Amino acid sequence: MRIGQPEPKRGNPRLLVILVAVSLVLVTVYFREGESGPLHGAREVTLAVTAPVARLGTSLARPFGAFGEFVEGLGASRERLEVLEEQNEELRARLAELEEARQENERLRALVDFAEERKFAKLGARVIRRPVSIWEGVIVVDRGSEDGVEPGMPVIAAQGLVGQVAVVAKDSCTVRLLTDQQSGVAAIVQSTRAPGVVRGSVSGEIEMEFVDRALLPVVGDVVITSGLGGVYPTGIVVGDVTAVDDRRGELYPRISVESRVPIDRIEEVFILVGTAAAGDGEIE
Repeated sequence: MRIGQPEPKRGNPRLLVILVAVSLVLVTVYFREGESGPLHGAREVTLAVTAPVARLGTSLARPFGAFGEFVEGLGASRERLEVLEEQNEELRARLAELEEARQENERLRALVDFAEERKFAKLGARVIRRPVSIWEGVIVVDRGSEDGVEPGMPVIAAQGLVGQVAVVAKDSCTVRLLTDQQSGVAAIVQSTRAPGVVRGSVSGEIEMEFVDRALLPVVGDVVITSGLGGVYPTGIVVGDVTAVDDRRGELYPRISVESRVPIDRIEEVFILVGTAAAGDGEIE
């Protein structure tokens, strides 16, 4: 022991022995006496006195316990949320695939029904390139010489006439649209049977030429192929009359026609492989 430091106090062993002995005696008496004994009564009094303090302590500790549970649950909730978000993305992707398949099925069914009604010998094709501007009057489809495609064959969609095969490659072909300035289709007005020729233009607009003034159509009349010339079968919808300009200074009236085919959205077409049978709209 260092000089100047006080000597540490030592516990009294006799007091410890006395307290242990008293505790043993009290425990023995407590378990031997009845429920109405003095120790049981003292215990009940002690519990009654300390109960408010215990409840207060529990109330004060509850928020801390709840916060701990919240923090612990937060990690689990975040993991669960990530799993749910992943499942949601998978379901959305699957739903998009099913919707695309449904729409494609509807388009193909309409196209097949259209061709079957007219008994066309047809070859289905997908559009792989659309016009990049209003001045480009062609599309490209995924059928070519290996599939029996030849220049001059008509191309149709469920909404009506698309155009005519212009250039054929091994596994694709270029289709000149009805709206192209080099296109010309023998047609008639369905209601009046007035014959004429539908032509495209540089701007993509369509006009019906050489129509007799005595058989003028009205806005809304349907224009169909006449079958003359042996290129296009009879009865294919060319479009609808949108304007009639009967200027007396000109030999023929100016008749504007609008195609029903949505070239900017079209995805599938039919190539009519064969020769149009005049007057019946069938392909031999």
